[in-house]
Amino acid sequence: MKILIIDDSKIERMIIRSYLQHLNHEVFDADSGETGIALFGDCNPDIVLLGVVMIGINGFQVAKQIREEFTDWVPIIFLSGKTAPEDVMIGIEAGGDDYLPKPIQKQILIAKMTAMERIATMRSQLLKTKNELELANEELERLATLDGLTGIANRRHLDITLSRELSRAKRHSEPLTFIIADIDFFKKYNDHYGHIQGDECLKSVASILNNTLRRPSELVARYGGEEFCMLLPNTDADNAKLVAGKLLNAVRRLELRHAGLSEHAIVTMSFGVMSLIPNRDLTVKDLMQQADEKLYQAKENGRDQWIM
Repeated sequence: MKILIIDDSKIERMIIRSYLQHLNHEVFDADSGETGIALFGDCNPDIVLLGVVMIGINGFQVAKQIREEFTDWVPIIFLSGKTAPEDVMIGIEAGGDDYLPKPIQKQILIAKMTAMERIATMRSQLLKTKNELELANEELERLATLDGLTGIANRRHLDITLSRELSRAKRHSEPLTFIIADIDFFKKYNDHYGHIQGDECLKSVASILNNTLRRPSELVARYGGEEFCMLLPNTDADNAKLVAGKLLNAVRRLELRHAGLSEHAIVTMSFGVMSLIPNRDLTVKDLMQQADEKLYQAKENGRDQWIM
């Protein structure tokens, strides 16, 4: 256990240190309140033994400042000959947890340290559990935004991000590009190869779409089934055309056989592209519906293409 002694009496510090030597604690000491506060931040103690009457700022002021500046709770035990009820009350209100009357008695000090060691152990376990829970919650939050099969963003994450980016584009009068795409003749692929191979196809397509978009602000999401969506903030029509062409060719370059369609066929995709500076009345539903209409046109025109 790390123990910080803050007291302007060198003799008191030496006595306490001698009492604690055989208990195998790591002891730090400071000869003033100001030095003690600085040392508290450096050594991160498990317990503070704090003198009340000191030159400069007194122990009550030190305790109050420690409680205000540092978020982690650490037991503070005051060392003082002033143990009247009103003195104890002031100390507790300042942030102290206990009192040890001066002159310090060895047996009482050792007993207090034994009790505080148990508290320190429990505190350490609670902090560890708290950190583990925070990490678990972060992981759950991350998983809640991902599609379980492909590992890219899911529809929930798309809906939240699209709503935010549409509002931002309206506010700043910036261009926004939204793309809906799906795999051509995917039902025939599944019927021919089976659903396990169909899942592998979805994973490959999701990966290549995700890797084709480069900017951190761009998003690829699985909308459902064989449908995917791409969101490109601050992307005008000319750049949208370039991206759509890259996505189309990237899927082709996978060269995934589609024998359910014909002997030499490969997996392709059709894309519906909307690129605009949105007006105030445009809703998420409107934007998705318009992109979906362009996707339908691409399929009607023969698939394996993009329509904008």
